[in-house]
Amino acid sequence: MWFQNLLEKFSSVPQAEKITDPKKVDSNYSYWRMRTFYSMYVGYVFFYLTRKSFTFVMPVMIQEMGFTKTDLGILGSILYFSYGLSKFFSGIMSDRSNPRYFMATGLIITGICNIFFGLSSSIFLFAVFWGLNGWFQGWGWPPCARLLTHWYAKSERGRWWGLWSTSHNVGGAIIPLVVAVLAARYGWRMAMYVPGVLCIIMGAFLINRLRDTPTSLGLPPIEEYKGAAVSDEDKVAEKMSKKQLLLDVVLRNKYIWILGCAYFFIYVVRTAVNDWGQLYLYETKGFSLTAAAACIFSFEAGGFLGCLSAGWVSDKIFNGRRGPVNAIFSCGVIFATVSVWYMPYGAVMYAHVMMFGIGFLVFGPQMLIGIAAAELSHKKAAGAATGFVGWFAYIGATAAGFPFGKIAQDYGWSMFFLILLVCAFVAFSLLSMLWLPKEEKIQPAK
Repeated sequence: MWFQNLLEKFSSVPQAEKITDPKKVDSNYSYWRMRTFYSMYVGYVFFYLTRKSFTFVMPVMIQEMGFTKTDLGILGSILYFSYGLSKFFSGIMSDRSNPRYFMATGLIITGICNIFFGLSSSIFLFAVFWGLNGWFQGWGWPPCARLLTHWYAKSERGRWWGLWSTSHNVGGAIIPLVVAVLAARYGWRMAMYVPGVLCIIMGAFLINRLRDTPTSLGLPPIEEYKGAAVSDEDKVAEKMSKKQLLLDVVLRNKYIWILGCAYFFIYVVRTAVNDWGQLYLYETKGFSLTAAAACIFSFEAGGFLGCLSAGWVSDKIFNGRRGPVNAIFSCGVIFATVSVWYMPYGAVMYAHVMMFGIGFLVFGPQMLIGIAAAELSHKKAAGAATGFVGWFAYIGATAAGFPFGKIAQDYGWSMFFLILLVCAFVAFSLLSMLWLPKEEKIQPAK
């Protein structure tokens, strides 16, 4: 009986009796849109605390535990691999699940995994708990994609999605301020415990705050509420099963595959700079651990503005076309990578500016590729589509773990950045192929 009740909690909530009073519809929509947004925003900030906490304890673990860059790169790759795999499968599940419990449960379990990681001492247990952490990290993004596509219309989605995507940067910016300080003062274990406990508390907050789609609260679908015309794709999708949606608008969609491949290379650049940037500045540019961590803060601050700018430009200047903005930003990533590579020794202000710049440029396509995947598939398959391209992204993040750690250790930082530059160029080439497609240009098979 308890298991059946648990499954019911995770199931998508059916349509409630429709509210007919226009004033009440307006009032409820305004209230629930804001409540949904701030809840999933803050929730995803905390997902980052338990996902990236390991990044900022790496230098301390090298000193205290005697691990090499290769050892720690393996752990980073395990998380990204399990996270990417989970992102795809949880994306499929989230399209038919209640994000209220789906997202909250994932956050609570990631907190528990962080605590057990801090209690461990062997590389085997580190790998087990970090792999489990990665799997339940995958329960965070797809519910947000589901909520963003159901509560915000296409004409405004770029701005709302861009604003929500800054949660990555807020979380990423808080981590070096909290985790690095805890690790330096109280040891790396405490730097794992604190984020873990905070995420368990935040999971309970999400259960209290989140709900499912507008129709589950008696509100009309967002397109109807905003007066948007129902597309031919919407009419066809309403008649399709979940399996048909997955096959026809995701797995057989050439645009989704191109986006996925581009996401791979964008995430290699983003993750390599984020995960190895502190160690690079510490080892080669004469920075202290605290000063190097502060530069990662600038990287995330740049990403914050990059997400907002990319979403606004795609909505207002390119009329909802995400392709041109993806191509322009990814072209800039090529030049930003070179600037980080050749930054002068000990030039703190220069380092902050360059890290800000690469964050601004790389987070634009990171955010917009997710929107493009949702819009070039269908909102009923948004979780699966974004989860599928997210799988590619975290295979790229996996590649930025052990392989890049091995490259930096055996061949030096110059080879590290040369390969990073090639990845940036390939990402730009792929995203340039999607300059023209806009929204829902894929006709699902009947």
